Amino acid sequence: MAPPAGQIRPVRYLGVFALIVVVLYALVFFTGSGKPTPKLGIDLQGGTRVTLTAISPDGKPPAQDSLTQAKQILADRVNGNGVSGAEIVQDGSNLVITAPGNDGDQLKSVSQPAVLKFRPVLMDPQSGQPMILPVAPPSTSGKPTTSGNTVKPSGSTTPSTTGSAPATSTSAKPQGMPVPMKQAAPTTTAPPPSSTTAASSTTTGPAPTVSGVADPNQAKAIQAAKALRQNPAVASDPTAQQAAFASLDCSKPDPMSGYDDSDKPLVTCDRDHQNKYILGPSFLEGKQISTAQSQFDQQQAQWIVTLTFKPDGAKTWADYTGKNVGNYAAFTLDGQVQSAPKINQQIIGNTEISGSFTQASSKALANSLSYGSLPLSFTVSENQTVSATLGLSSMQAGLLAGGIGLLLVIIYCLFYYRALGVLTLLSLVCSGLVVYAILVLFGRWINYSLDLPGIAGFIIAIGITADSFVVFFERMKDEVREGRSFRSAVPRAWVRARRTILSADGVSFLAAAVLYTLAVGDVRGFAFTTGMSTVIDLLVVFIVTHPLVALVSRSKTLSKPSFSGLGAVHDAGVEMRAAERAANPVAKEA
Repeated sequence: MAPPAGQIRPVRYLGVFALIVVVLYALVFFTGSGKPTPKLGIDLQGGTRVTLTAISPDGKPPAQDSLTQAKQILADRVNGNGVSGAEIVQDGSNLVITAPGNDGDQLKSVSQPAVLKFRPVLMDPQSGQPMILPVAPPSTSGKPTTSGNTVKPSGSTTPSTTGSAPATSTSAKPQGMPVPMKQAAPTTTAPPPSSTTAASSTTTGPAPTVSGVADPNQAKAIQAAKALRQNPAVASDPTAQQAAFASLDCSKPDPMSGYDDSDKPLVTCDRDHQNKYILGPSFLEGKQISTAQSQFDQQQAQWIVTLTFKPDGAKTWADYTGKNVGNYAAFTLDGQVQSAPKINQQIIGNTEISGSFTQASSKALANSLSYGSLPLSFTVSENQTVSATLGLSSMQAGLLAGGIGLLLVIIYCLFYYRALGVLTLLSLVCSGLVVYAILVLFGRWINYSLDLPGIAGFIIAIGITADSFVVFFERMKDEVREGRSFRSAVPRAWVRARRTILSADGVSFLAAAVLYTLAVGDVRGFAFTTGMSTVIDLLVVFIVTHPLVALVSRSKTLSKPSFSGLGAVHDAGVEMRAAERAANPVAKEA
């Protein structure tokens, strides 16, 4: 039978809280490779500063509106990666990103242009095979092989292929096949142009040394690479194909990264530096992507990126896949082939990009595509570690302030509520346990960094939590003053107090949410911790404080007025009712 309104089974609620704490700390100690401590912000532990220098293809200074747009996109990408407390400052033609911790690779990864294009893999008219030249020695079997990846609708199973299509390799990396070359000189006899050795702006190789706003050699290298590798003749002329292949060294950074023209064919490498591809003009641009998400495909046991197109892009993709069943389509990111799957059926709806992705690389690609392509290309001109701006002494001062405030709250509760004050102390300890575990896990999962404004939010949250206790205890004292016992007063007081607690915490959470949405920088950290503490306060009051008070009220020893601190209230209630009867003898006789 269910208990009456306001009455609960305290042991059940306390058991649920104990289970929550066990699960949280199991995640803290048995997941992740880092220490079980919260991640600190720049002002407390220092961080990494990466300076990105904008490079325009013509060597001229980049436009200010393009820099502003790039800054906004980079800010969205950084926040999308979960790096809290990061700062992006524009300094001339440079964008300076500062983030907590020492993971500079993560900051460099968000700076790639992320220009996604869909290009057809050109087919040789004689052999009917895709034009792919392996960088490594070709297979001795004589049979051409292609990537084991396929492009298919999201969530569907890969259909079987038929006909004389190339055999499917079981390797996750494409092996490639030689391109038939008619009356062409061997690739080893054509020396690559010296311009291709120019420094690259891509983050896949060592960063070039750039002085000023742009490197003139970079613009020359781009133009030279385009003249060979985007020559319209590479689609059909073996001589042009050989020259383009000879000029392309997949082991070196690509100077044309992110600058390939969509309306021309392209000779490029794949992301694993294993094959060289001849691709046709782009038939679909990445700007037609509506959403991109990283997820793990259970059937293929690999990480993939799921794409959702805008209406025009979805129509173009469906029409192309319907007319090119059996052919290959390459997904290029900044001119580099990420995946070149075979089209096995018409695709309508969501699409998957598969490749040799890890969880980190698939998430980075999905995040870059979700927030759009950068209008400029950037090179990492500086990567350094910065020291804490405030240091551990400031954190210790903040923690000391919080400790003093917590101590004052505990002294007040013990003095004013006695035994109920002990319950307040236990509730605050439980709240602290949950807060600490969540901070550690958030630091691992969403890279949340605790800074001084965040600590200030927790200090203010002590008052929010104590306010909930005061509301409940004062309602209970009102019930005892009216003549009810401690045990009977608890359920009635809880029914009246919980509405007030929910209303007060609702207002606090709404204020924190609005502040988090509208604010920037450190103020968002303050709003985040305030809102999180408000939610934890509701959890603790409902499944810790109320059950503890109900449990104490059912104990004959602990519920004695002299021990519970309600004796004075009970005596005041008796005197008040006696005075009322003396002042109204008619009511007494009745």
